[in-house]
Amino acid sequence: MREEDTVARLSGDEFVALLVGIQDVHDAALIANKIIATVSAPCRIEGSELRVSPSIGIAIFPNDGKNMEALMRNADTAMYHAKQAGRGQFSFFTPQMNETASRRWAISSALQRAIEQGEFALHYQPRVCATSGEIRGFEALIRWPQPNGEWIPPSQFIPIAEETGMIKAVGEWVIREACRQVQRWSAEALPVQPVSVNVSARQFRREGVVQTMKDILRETGVPPTMLEAELTESTIMADPVAAAKILHEIRGLGVHIAIDDFGTGYSSLACLKRFPVDTLKIDAAFVRDIATDPDDAAIVSAIIALAHHLKLTVVAEGVETADQMAFLVEHGCEELQGYYFSKPLPQDQARALLASGRIDVTH
Repeated sequence: MREEDTVARLSGDEFVALLVGIQDVHDAALIANKIIATVSAPCRIEGSELRVSPSIGIAIFPNDGKNMEALMRNADTAMYHAKQAGRGQFSFFTPQMNETASRRWAISSALQRAIEQGEFALHYQPRVCATSGEIRGFEALIRWPQPNGEWIPPSQFIPIAEETGMIKAVGEWVIREACRQVQRWSAEALPVQPVSVNVSARQFRREGVVQTMKDILRETGVPPTMLEAELTESTIMADPVAAAKILHEIRGLGVHIAIDDFGTGYSSLACLKRFPVDTLKIDAAFVRDIATDPDDAAIVSAIIALAHHLKLTVVAEGVETADQMAFLVEHGCEELQGYYFSKPLPQDQARALLASGRIDVTH
């Protein structure tokens, strides 16, 4: 920094740099790059090499704010954008960022209300036997209906729930509601099948996820084998040692474990063997072109063979055509899931499907 500049620590790991007398916005970019290069350099502390990845947001007076409050707010918005873009970089503020930030704030506020007032719903997408169409289970998917009849997609509110810490309450609601649904179906003497719930990365890493499952299972009286926890491959590979410990605790409850989006991460076979996994779910991105793309076909057939060798159930997600289904059946994939069979259904339609026991897979 120059002698005439000011650097201050706001709180925690947040700092602000006030640059005076710059002649061009490119000067701010030049200084931002120098800060990133300097702060990103490795530090040796007690024999270990540590690195940090700074993110910088830049707001320019007077275009981006005519007072300190507006400049700080808009710089913070730009910094968040830089973080989202991958860290270790800077971003200038734009009015479009403000629109995005305002929507995020609105969703965040509404999310708190939705948690308190129970505004969510679960839809259930069936998993079917590849050869007979028999219902083998359901995946519970959270939905957020709005008073105007629209729905806020999970891709918009789940990341905000994770960032704000509200994912713990949302995740608990999903597990509890899924178990209550199993409880209701059981009370009606329906042929109950396991229901899987998605456990997000932030939820998985928070303390208490195992105890939460244990408490809800005890509270609802649902057999643990009727619940399956789905985690993405990237979630468990972020810290394989810690993940293995938590997965063994979950498995110790009797809850089944599935690795979702398999093939998109970087798990080694050695790690996979250590995890107490019951099911591999092939990512829909590979299934989409298996009938026309030799590379995707090779990946899918290899995952199926790997699952069989490890004595795991394999489920193909995103099945939408007869050609995709034919390929998967030919290569021995046991279970299928996708719009070719059924979209995610509200609980009353899922109940009717469960009562029928199967889906016609010959259409």
